[in-house]
Order: sequence, then C-alpha cells, then structure tokens
Amino acid sequence: MPPSCISWSSGAQSPSTFRSGMAWIRTIEPAAATGALRGAYDEAIDRAGRVFNVVKIMGLNVGHLRGSMDLYLSLMHGRSGLSRARREMLAVVVSVANRCHY
Repeated sequence: MPPSCISWSSGAQSPSTFRSGMAWIRTIEPAAATGALRGAYDEAIDRAGRVFNVVKIMGLNVGHLRGSMDLYLSLMHGRSGLSRARREMLAVVVSVANRCHY
C-alpha cells in the first residue's frame, strides 16, 4: 500500500511496534463504542457490512463523523445528473490517481 494512505487501525499493532512510517491514529473499535457513536457505527454496518477505518478515525468526534457521512450520502446517493455507477467509477479513478485503496 502506498505511504500516502492510512491503512492501520488501533486493533492491529501498538504505535511502538508499528514501523512502516505510517501515522498512528487512535480509533474506537465498534465493541467499545457507546451512545451516539454506537448508533453511527450500527448505521455503517447496516450500510457497508462493517465499520471501515476511516469511519473509526472520525469516530473520535461524532459530530464530524455525522457531517462527513451526510456529505458522502448526499454526493453518492442524492439527486444528480450522474448515475450511482458513474459516481462510484469517479471515486475509484480519484483513489487510483491519489494512490489510495478505495
């Protein structure tokens, strides 16, 4: 995976043993989530079948997580001149251009 992408979450290794040069960002795992964060994680699981690392990172601030998810849902599922398939294709192209896993 290119170094420009975040691919590690707190469940994998501790920061002291992680040596690839990637940043370590504390996350809250679904099993430890409570309240509004638990609800947001449940929505993520309903939507995608799991809680992706980017969602866990934003879970440190539930308000930011909600705002980001609202933007994502609006862009990907809202009214548009582009089909859902074309929007997904554009997301893949941008991820490839940025050398990030999509």
